[in-house]
Amino acid sequence: MKNILPVLIAVICSGISGLHAQKNVDGAIADIEQKVIEWRHYFHQNPELSNREFNTSTKIAEHLRSLGLEVKTGVAKTGVVGILKGKASGKVIALRADIDALPVTERTEVPFKSTVTTNYLGKETGVMHACGHDTHIAILMGVAEVLSRNNDFAGTVKFIFQPAEEGAPPGEEGGAELMVKEGVLRNPDVEAIFGLHISSDTPVGHIGYKSGGAMAASQRFVIDVKGKQTHGSAPWNGTDPIMVSAQIINGMQTLVSREMELTKEAAVVSVGKIAGGVRNNIIPERVEMVGTIRTLDYDMQAKLNQRLKEMVPAIAAAYNAEASIDIASGYPITYNDPELTR
Repeated sequence: MKNILPVLIAVICSGISGLHAQKNVDGAIADIEQKVIEWRHYFHQNPELSNREFNTSTKIAEHLRSLGLEVKTGVAKTGVVGILKGKASGKVIALRADIDALPVTERTEVPFKSTVTTNYLGKETGVMHACGHDTHIAILMGVAEVLSRNNDFAGTVKFIFQPAEEGAPPGEEGGAELMVKEGVLRNPDVEAIFGLHISSDTPVGHIGYKSGGAMAASQRFVIDVKGKQTHGSAPWNGTDPIMVSAQIINGMQTLVSREMELTKEAAVVSVGKIAGGVRNNIIPERVEMVGTIRTLDYDMQAKLNQRLKEMVPAIAAAYNAEASIDIASGYPITYNDPELTR
């Protein structure tokens, strides 16, 4: 944790002039390290799903208020924003962390393991901070405390704690899009915004960064395959949508491996859910597949979208079935401004 806090504080130093002597900041970081670790453990033990981060946002808001920050709650349902003003006017920089957890049952045996369970889309499941948002929250709370103690700078820092990064529940709005719609980057107007993401693959004491496309655009797709129901002992009397789905999955993988210019950027097409059938001896009429498209280049994204729309129904037709694909617009590429990255 102590290796990450200075990174965000260095960001502020580069964008806002006149911070106290570095030794004061180093001392403040050392003082708060254990507190940040304890916060992380607390949030890990008490995870909440997207748009349901009620306890999480309450704890964040209480901390920011204790530092004397101007605090706004209920932004995009459960988001929290804290504003720290320096001792003179200047640039406005925002720092952002995501706060929601995932419908994942934790298997790790750590003292602060999550035992929270819930009903998610009709299924009983555990809830876990499996993507590091617990750490992101704790880090940003720590940065807020350090900077509040060292606010002899010209400018303003806006701390944005964003809900529903993993996506709002079906039928609801949420996340960054709703925060922006509600004016989170206004009053005061943000000139630059920075965030981070932890990774267990990164050695302690190191950071990774990339100019341009850094995190992929995410699109959700749904494929509906329609065959003809028949008894499993006589498949020739029907059209097997499960077999057709398998051929579609295999075909989709060739779009990345054979049609994308992978020396330019990476791309991924994955199916995460398949649903169809009710009995072992009945070939069903329909199969639904749900998956994700990840791209770091908009031209590659457009090509993948077009080719999926061409390939999916064509493969189905080759086996006397029908198939349609619906691709959501999703989230755009996380693009790091080259000059700010430098």
